Amino acid sequence: MTWHTEATKFLFFTGKGGVGKTSLACATAVRLADAGRRVLLVSTDPASNLSDVFGTDIGSGTPTPIGGVANLNALNIDPNAAAQSYRDRVVGPVRGSLPDEVIRRMEEELSGACTTEIAAFDEFTGLLTDAQTVGRYDHIIFDTAPTGHTLRLLTLPGAWSDFLDTNTGGASCLGPLSGLEKQRLQYHSAVESLTDADRTTIVLVSRPQKAALAEAARTSTELHAIGVKNQRLVVNGVMPDTGSDDPLARSMRQRDAEAVGAMPGSLRSLPADEVVLRPVNLVGVDALRALLDPFDPSADFGAPASSPEAAETRRLAELVSAVEADGHGLVMVMGKGGVGKTTIAAAIAAELARRGYGVHLTTTDPAAHIADAIGGGADRLEVSRIDPRAETEAYRSRVLETKGKDLDLQGRALLEEDLRSPCTEEIAVFQAFSRVIKESQKRFVVMDTAPTGHTLLLLDATGSYHREIERHAKSGTRFTTPMMRLQDPKQTKVLIVTLPETTPVLEAAGLQDELRRAGVEPYAWVINASLSVAETTDPLLRARAAGEASLIRAVHAEHAARAFVVPWQAEPPVGVDALLRLVGEPISPAATGGMERGSQ
Repeated sequence: MTWHTEATKFLFFTGKGGVGKTSLACATAVRLADAGRRVLLVSTDPASNLSDVFGTDIGSGTPTPIGGVANLNALNIDPNAAAQSYRDRVVGPVRGSLPDEVIRRMEEELSGACTTEIAAFDEFTGLLTDAQTVGRYDHIIFDTAPTGHTLRLLTLPGAWSDFLDTNTGGASCLGPLSGLEKQRLQYHSAVESLTDADRTTIVLVSRPQKAALAEAARTSTELHAIGVKNQRLVVNGVMPDTGSDDPLARSMRQRDAEAVGAMPGSLRSLPADEVVLRPVNLVGVDALRALLDPFDPSADFGAPASSPEAAETRRLAELVSAVEADGHGLVMVMGKGGVGKTTIAAAIAAELARRGYGVHLTTTDPAAHIADAIGGGADRLEVSRIDPRAETEAYRSRVLETKGKDLDLQGRALLEEDLRSPCTEEIAVFQAFSRVIKESQKRFVVMDTAPTGHTLLLLDATGSYHREIERHAKSGTRFTTPMMRLQDPKQTKVLIVTLPETTPVLEAAGLQDELRRAGVEPYAWVINASLSVAETTDPLLRARAAGEASLIRAVHAEHAARAFVVPWQAEPPVGVDALLRLVGEPISPAATGGMERGSQ
């Protein structure tokens, strides 16, 4: 393993959700700090779980020393805190000198997702360019959000730099450009750091799975296109040979080998390492230190697994029966990256279509390829993706055709200039999201959402729009906003997907808290890829399963109104037939309380 022994000043860990970016970033930080290096570990994920991994309350703004690891500090970039700080800087100087109504309007205008994004982005670029911070540490390690969000983060320095260089109208969606000169220089400097191979390394993390390796290859290509070329590949969670002849373990080893053997050619040219699957959850400094140690197949992997009670392992078919009772509606599948949201969403959509409903399966994840999960498709099932680029271009065209049609040349030029702002993408994606929500009034729409942090930003935009409509509505006027539909359990059922592991369960609970603060009550949890309900005799897999039963019971007792457990699959459930098998047998009318199919 060489990525940490040859570490540059900046290390970025990126990849598809759930591949182990946080574990490897944390383990690398600990290993470098143990070697006497001064290390700052930074999470750019809006759904950061650094605090859970280290068992330490890690905040934003000021780095937190990590107990038990000399030389290591950690920091979260909190988008909401960054946005509030940004608003204070903009509004603070004029508070008291302008009317209260003007101040309230300024604060409302700065409450959207665009402000949240740019504020967090400013903190990120500051860590790359601030001489005092850069000089204080030997290494700054970034644990990033899942791929789609991270690609946007890494391309934004160039996008905003270009926008500020070419915008001559003197204004942007964030206010007068005269106040953004500092950012202009900061963004140029950030681009230089990201493209300097002597200073920056991108560690592409993947599981030994075809989809994850394909995602890593796409990421590698896109990063090359913006000049970020110093890349390494780490294949994480490879099933080792423990000496057992367990069919599940044997299938996992074969699947891993086939996936790695067939990896895209663009990855084969990169320096690469493998990290084997470990028998314990990677929480705590001791577990992180052991992650990068050589694997010992003769080790005692721990106690045998205890299985959850049968009542705690209800099938997905029962969940689909409950969803179909209304005959239409929105099913939003949410969770941290890598927990299997796409698979669960595709399985529910395929089963609803099999039962005779027209279904629209879509995704808001910039990195999702949901069509791959369905395979050849199915009758009555439409599959789509809210593509940020396509939606942005369509939005720009609509605005130019409407607001721009009667403008003179100068006015149209200013409008075109404003529409080149990276913030335009956030508006376009929100509008597409709103159209899909409205569509669910007539048929089933199953939405595979982006990983938690990105989805919460989208919900922030939905809430901002709702407040704007409320503020301008005349007294007594009736209206329905997308947020109101999300808050209505007859219109929307939110499903939280998690894994039977400590950190994913804690993150799912945190997501549920955020949803409740927005007035959205989750309908059910889905605990995916459970070894405790799969039959295995392999000692490593049984050790991993041993910790699951108590977590599944805790989900039932402390978090979820309803919970459904999906077993670990020896083969990836790709294609309609495999997805239907994942759902299980249909539930009889007697078992579901006589639910009848609603109107189609």
